[in-house]
Amino acid sequence: MEQTVPTDRPATDAHSGHAENGHHQHDHSDHVGQFRRLFWIMLVLAIPVVGFNDMFADLIGYSLPSGEWVWWVSPVLGTVVYVWGGRPFLTGGLSEIRSREPGMMLLIALAITVAFVASWGASLRVLDHELNFWWELALLVVIMLLGHWIEMRSLAQTTSALDSLAALLPDEAERVEGEQIQKVSPADLRVDDVVVVRPGAAVPADGEIVDGSADMDESMITGESKAVRRSTGDRVTAGTVATDSGLRVRVTATGDETALAGIQKLVRDAQASSSRAQRIADTAAAWLFWFALGAAIITAATWSLLGLPDDAVVRTITVLVIACPHALGLAIPLVVSIATERAARGGVLVKDRLALESMRTVDTVLFDKTGTLTKGEPTVTAVSTVDGHTEDDVLAAAAAAETDSEHPLARAIVHAAQSRDLQVPSATNFESSPAVGVRATVESRVVEVGGPYLLAQHDVDELTVADTWRDEGAIILHVLADGEVLGALRLADEIREESRAAVDALHAAGSEVVMITGDAQAVADTVAAELGIDRVFAGVRPEDKSAKVAELQAEGRRVAMVGDGVNDAPALAQADVGIAIGAGTDVAIGSAGVILASSDPRSVLSVIDLSRATYRKMKQNLWWAGGYNLLSVPLAAGVLAPIGFVLPMSVGAILMSASTVVVALNAQLLRRLDLSPAASTSRFRDDRADAQT
Repeated sequence: MEQTVPTDRPATDAHSGHAENGHHQHDHSDHVGQFRRLFWIMLVLAIPVVGFNDMFADLIGYSLPSGEWVWWVSPVLGTVVYVWGGRPFLTGGLSEIRSREPGMMLLIALAITVAFVASWGASLRVLDHELNFWWELALLVVIMLLGHWIEMRSLAQTTSALDSLAALLPDEAERVEGEQIQKVSPADLRVDDVVVVRPGAAVPADGEIVDGSADMDESMITGESKAVRRSTGDRVTAGTVATDSGLRVRVTATGDETALAGIQKLVRDAQASSSRAQRIADTAAAWLFWFALGAAIITAATWSLLGLPDDAVVRTITVLVIACPHALGLAIPLVVSIATERAARGGVLVKDRLALESMRTVDTVLFDKTGTLTKGEPTVTAVSTVDGHTEDDVLAAAAAAETDSEHPLARAIVHAAQSRDLQVPSATNFESSPAVGVRATVESRVVEVGGPYLLAQHDVDELTVADTWRDEGAIILHVLADGEVLGALRLADEIREESRAAVDALHAAGSEVVMITGDAQAVADTVAAELGIDRVFAGVRPEDKSAKVAELQAEGRRVAMVGDGVNDAPALAQADVGIAIGAGTDVAIGSAGVILASSDPRSVLSVIDLSRATYRKMKQNLWWAGGYNLLSVPLAAGVLAPIGFVLPMSVGAILMSASTVVVALNAQLLRRLDLSPAASTSRFRDDRADAQT
């Protein structure tokens, strides 16, 4: 059988030690496998150690079979458990001694060593029979191995959750080559290739739909179960599934440049950072070591001075064994494991544990406007007409003229007409003039769409509503037919439907919401007014965004920055918590501590929700685990002996096991947390309503 590789902090050191080579995933699975095998082997050995131990038999109240061999079962198998199963803790304890940083591993090593020596002393009748700790030694090693297995598995589960995305890629792609369709490996695709995605099939690479529309299942990327309609011009991500109809997609990114590759790359950094709560647990273990050692010395000295050397030995060893942090060893790893799994399944990718923990203390959320609160692309937001024409007439005529144009404004107009299910007539004689507009013949009329220069060419006035739209920072295009103005279109960067709910919920959570943008003040104020944003930084150059974050921090605020672009990276790094929103396709993820797979700004509430719930569980577990030791050690030392009460070793062992069960069950409650953006948003609103009531 393969022996485990000892380490004093398996979850952290094993992870970071291989982060820069190509064996990260193997490293994780190897350690998880080793601890899993070691746990099950020790569990099997522990059963006869406990079952044939006379102290445990007396405690439970059953009789052991007769025979000399019964006496040897616990000592022999208990020794195997100590040497083999306890090796990671013994070597970890030695490592902490060498580094002069006593902590969890040294405390465990001390406890199992004391239990081992005392048990042999009791078995050989050199020490008091009450010091027969073989059953407690076996359970102690098994429980601590379980804790380390869970800690390693928490990393492997994150890796597995993200690597499972890659398994959703098709084994082959159908590439269009002239009139033929050739089946190739997704790895052979190149940018600008056109691929066919059949109904029910997965998209082989990131791309843009050039033909067709379909309801896309993007749950494996965003965590949202509801299918999203995607049509010509929309971008699709590798691994998403066209559920109801076929598509033709032009490849825009392959290999390491795809969103899936970006997410998988996060695995190398995910969980590598030190957790504040884990550091608290390590610090608690260090203090607990000195507390237990000091209590043992005081116990030995006190009982010896009282003239009871036998009791001194019994009580001292009992103190050291009871002080072993069963529950403390599980308190943080189990919570981290469950929280990480819940986050990954909810579309929240935790790159930095510390960022997740810090999110609960954030009081200011700074949103980049474009692509975060808004969709980052122009949309027709209003249509104004002159007498005798309807909005549909004007929009259909404009869409007909713009059909052959590739300009983003043209695509926005065509998309607006399609969304209204308008019958767009065909156009001929299409012409495009830079800075003026487009012209085409539509149903025997010359239809033109353009800005101020177009109006000047025909010597006609703009509609009166244009002044209002201009003050709001919108783009204004007029539609003319044979030189006569039919109406005007208002185009602006469309606000995401979820943004208002996100801002309201953040207010309910007690956070101030700030928006930063490079757009003009008028544009920024319009968006801010519509969403109810508290403060606006407008006209900010990309390189100055981080300075604005620092400005907020100088006011004593703890800032979470939410952005999606390359230019947001410095600000994300400057913020107390950097959150990259979107599928992680740009360099912003390099500076963010948390990546939201969804572009839904309400997902920020999911991060706050998870942060608060995780911290709450960690704190509860730490208090329970530490509190047990603070209470049980003095009782085991005999502090209440003057009034006739001394904590029996058997009762202390039962309480120790009970505390471990409580910690484990408490952590499991995290699995019930619904991290969908809608659920988190609703919770914050309900909490505010309850508080007001």
